[in-house]
Amino acid sequence: MTATNPSDAVDVVDSEKLEELLHQVVADVGAAMTVPLALIGDRLGLFTELADGGPMTAERLADRTGLVERYVREWLLAMATTGYVTYDGGDTDPATARYRLSPEQAEAFTDTESPAYIAGAFQNLTAATRILDRLTEAFRTGEGVGWHEHHEDLFLGTERFFRPSYLANLTTTWIPALPGVEEKLRTGARVADVGCGLGASTIIMAREYPQSTFVGIDYHAPSIVLAQHRAAEADVSDRVSFRTAGAADLEGAFDLIAFFDCLHDMPDPVGALSAARSALADDGAVMLVEPMSWDTIEETLNPLGRLLAGASTWICLPSGLSAEPAYGLGNQAGPAKTCALGREAGFSVAREAVATDFNRVYELRK
Repeated sequence: MTATNPSDAVDVVDSEKLEELLHQVVADVGAAMTVPLALIGDRLGLFTELADGGPMTAERLADRTGLVERYVREWLLAMATTGYVTYDGGDTDPATARYRLSPEQAEAFTDTESPAYIAGAFQNLTAATRILDRLTEAFRTGEGVGWHEHHEDLFLGTERFFRPSYLANLTTTWIPALPGVEEKLRTGARVADVGCGLGASTIIMAREYPQSTFVGIDYHAPSIVLAQHRAAEADVSDRVSFRTAGAADLEGAFDLIAFFDCLHDMPDPVGALSAARSALADDGAVMLVEPMSWDTIEETLNPLGRLLAGASTWICLPSGLSAEPAYGLGNQAGPAKTCALGREAGFSVAREAVATDFNRVYELRK
């Protein structure tokens, strides 16, 4: 009797599963085509004009935007096929077909103050893919790509992408989930925003808590310049300052130190948290806001996990490998790992305080 070696077994292709896979690839490639085209529409004001002007033909939309009708017509068809624009009817001639934005489409793509505003994702994710050749080589060498090395659209798109969530949750859900912190902010506290980027989170807090003072730091100097302009426009410059500095360069004692969607990008997350602990008042708190993540692979196999794991591969992991000690955390660390990092940095309290659809918020205390 001859024993059978399992490795000699021949896998049989399931034709139905193969067809499902091919259909998924077609859908994925179509989606990949859509994102940069949507960014073009965002840049050229096509979504805004459709929202303001009601149903219109490609010719009318081209006239209103000063663009070429033939390109606008094709763009409208592409957006309608993916559900980003609504086909409103017309005769059989594509040149006279009418398109519009539904109220939901208008809010998602044109209302910058809405929690549902998502247009920043087009800019953010299209910018990330510009490092394709470098990322390919990084797979061979293990080298990173620093945040500052990306196209400027990544910095602008990141602010646009995250700001709606901050508007919806920062002062209504996240800060209130940390015992005693909001009361301090109402009466007057000193706050540091580490990795502040263009300052959206800092300015939102400053507007809500006028008795407190805020310092935003980020190692990316062009972002700090824009943050300073944003603060002046928001009329909070008397209580908000921004400076170019790393996470280890906090000066003074703070009642609240916040990290918004940035710790996982840092090459030395434990060092950054240790520095925050040293700069924290004895009764202060660190608020760590991180993208939604899970502790197991099985939990991560969902549409949001797909988006975030992809973004981590394009942006977060390369950034985390771009300098020593090159920790390479990535945005899918999970709550258990994230809390363990807090304890490794010397915090006696490291817990998840609250979660929303897209974020987990952690509280760290001495």
